[in-house]
Amino acid sequence: MSQFTRRTALGFGTAAAIAPRAFAALPVTEGRAKVPGGTIWWKKVGSGSKAPLLTLHGGPGCGHNYLLPLAALADDRPVVFYDQLGCGQADSPQDEKVYTIQRSADEVTAVRKALGLEEIALFGHSWGSMLAIEYLCQTGGPGVEKLILGGALASVPQANAGMQRLIDQMPNGAGAKLRVLEAAHKTDAPEYQALVDLFYRLHLCRADPPPPEYLASLEIVSKSIAYRVMNGPNEFTIVGVIKDWDRRKDLGKIKVPTLITTGEFDEVTMDCHETIRQGIKGSRLEVFKGCSHMTMDEKPAQYVASLRRFLA
Repeated sequence: MSQFTRRTALGFGTAAAIAPRAFAALPVTEGRAKVPGGTIWWKKVGSGSKAPLLTLHGGPGCGHNYLLPLAALADDRPVVFYDQLGCGQADSPQDEKVYTIQRSADEVTAVRKALGLEEIALFGHSWGSMLAIEYLCQTGGPGVEKLILGGALASVPQANAGMQRLIDQMPNGAGAKLRVLEAAHKTDAPEYQALVDLFYRLHLCRADPPPPEYLASLEIVSKSIAYRVMNGPNEFTIVGVIKDWDRRKDLGKIKVPTLITTGEFDEVTMDCHETIRQGIKGSRLEVFKGCSHMTMDEKPAQYVASLRRFLA
């Protein structure tokens, strides 16, 4: 049982718990779009005149839910969320060969075409930042006016090395205990799950209590075939399809104005964000004090305000 599954089993929240506050007084449309491998579900909030903000969620397999605080930006531009194939309300084909980085990049193209998103601002968080980088490196990002990368990485090996350092720095010898349990193949033991939970509380989401949007995404990822196949059993054990992905040498291909965001305690360590800042000419890095990976859920008002300034 993964850590995500364990938290859901304890009753921490469901997708139904998400309050409608983010969509108050804003037009909302939703539907399905055909993409390589099946169909995905999408939601568009707002109808302002500025270029829509297309959001790419993390995981792979977390679903759009934890990004819902970004709907606050929909007072002057549409904000588009979608569940990528293999999670949430999208189709979840059981053929593991479907879940590739290339198919995911092609999915972005298909979603833009289906929704008529010719001019956009693009937001990618965590795996979504990888997907945005891959998409822009492959296609040049036609019509992408601005780029926002949150909890971002250009190299899975680099990010994995950073998370291993964070494990070593866990308090009271917790990291050493975790490694002993891993070596003994006791990753299903309650003691191991408690240590993973500690890592998540330190570096994934520090909000107390965790918001319902975040909890809904935990529930979604616990059931996601995309997460299992592409990532692995938890955040710091990346053994799936994405484990060797590395675009550090290609960041110079990205030519659009770029904002990079991270939390002070992000599981994706600062060196990963600095690599992107140095690789994308003119990009800017903003660090949110007291936050970890889910900055938009930990300090939503501050996070939205930062994005609004950048997108203005």
